[in-house]
Amino acid sequence: MAFCSRNSRNIINNLKSKVGLSRLMKPSSDCCYTSCLNNTNRCRFLAPQLRNPDSHSQNKGHFFCFQRFQSTTTEQHFASLPNGEHNQVLDFPGGNVVFSPEMQFLSESPGVYNPCYRVLDDNGQLISNSIFVQVSEEIAVKMYSNMATLQILDTIFYEAQRQGRISFYATTIGEEAINIASAAALTADDIVVPQYREPGVLLWRGFTLQEFANQCFGNKDDYGKGRQMPIHYGSNKHNYFTVSSTIATQIPHAVGAAYSLKMDKRDACAVTYFGDGGTSEGDFHAALNFAAVTESPVIFICRNNGWAISTPTSDQFRSDGIAVRGQAYGVRSIRVDGNDALAMYSAVHTAREMAVHEHRPILIEAVTYRVGHHSTSDDSTKYRPANEIEWWRMERDPVTRFRKWIETNGWWSGEAESQLRSSIQNQLLQAIQIAERAEKPPVKDLFTDVYDNIPWHLREQEKMVRETINRHPKDYPADVPF
Repeated sequence: MAFCSRNSRNIINNLKSKVGLSRLMKPSSDCCYTSCLNNTNRCRFLAPQLRNPDSHSQNKGHFFCFQRFQSTTTEQHFASLPNGEHNQVLDFPGGNVVFSPEMQFLSESPGVYNPCYRVLDDNGQLISNSIFVQVSEEIAVKMYSNMATLQILDTIFYEAQRQGRISFYATTIGEEAINIASAAALTADDIVVPQYREPGVLLWRGFTLQEFANQCFGNKDDYGKGRQMPIHYGSNKHNYFTVSSTIATQIPHAVGAAYSLKMDKRDACAVTYFGDGGTSEGDFHAALNFAAVTESPVIFICRNNGWAISTPTSDQFRSDGIAVRGQAYGVRSIRVDGNDALAMYSAVHTAREMAVHEHRPILIEAVTYRVGHHSTSDDSTKYRPANEIEWWRMERDPVTRFRKWIETNGWWSGEAESQLRSSIQNQLLQAIQIAERAEKPPVKDLFTDVYDNIPWHLREQEKMVRETINRHPKDYPADVPF
């Protein structure tokens, strides 16, 4: 905090003689102020002296200020700059401050927008002079197979919800490249802190179709024991934090996890995903600042898909997208075509190298489009034109674009496509039948896994639940063990 007071020369002399501040006070005809931060004791000591000035004081009109502490060398760090004697630089904590006699306001928007990195054009062909991380045939085919699998997964589970077989679902249609390509660029030791539209990351790490089905149907084999909404996946085995629908709360959690990895000197980073709507939450801003100051190895991946449910980005912010926000907090950032799997893979792979080996946070803004509805509770045609959705589905589909590239390389064929889709569809339908027939978790699981010893008030609640079920058995599912 700054301390600046206007009073007479007599007050200054009085204070000098009483508390020996001659080296800390500087009269000036202009208002001068320096910080008292980190020296609160001195600030408290000076205040009583000012409340009792010399009663004989007559002269008014001088300013004085207090430097932060006696060892301050700020004035020694002032230096004239080559462009004029009036311009000076101050060695201020946190970086140099350049003074200028000109009044200049920072522009509210840049004259030229930040570019968006891409490697493949809309037809899946390499753009000339592209700089990207090479991908082997094995990795490329696995990436495409997982992207296609994710499409089938979304289609069948969405229909299962519409049939009333599961209560809720949210698709990743249009964002398959962000899911799979980012996952392919990470290692198994990297910690993933997801939002709710990243099942492809789990799929890449080995989460089976049966495990997906068990969670969506909430049966006894669901790792969450049926206590989570469908699509709220989680897996300790795969270093994948359990999904939570609350917006942006996972972002600072990822920074904390990354800081822990840094302290443990682990060769790994944390990765967190969120949508453009998440950047409108305070948690996003706190997390970026936290990560920058602690130099934590964390990768922030923002899926800028144009819509926060029904709110377009034009109603959310006026900045040039999301990447510029990282720069404001001192976080290295890049904007990437989120529908280009090769560009996403290259960006995340490079970001991971920076995060782990340079101990720094990285922000990736993946520009894409949410082709599907926000969830099964939403009808997006109520707030955006159907032809816009269809154009992105047909002309900008990331799965089709990547398929064209691997076909050009001779790594894929129409026959392989048919076999893959038929096989995945059959496996998933079988997994759903098994999950649907499986027993549900028992009622007692509603009250476990929070306390080592269940407290009395939870025991009372369990007793009330059982009594209610006994009185109204027809109002409760018959397949839930009592």
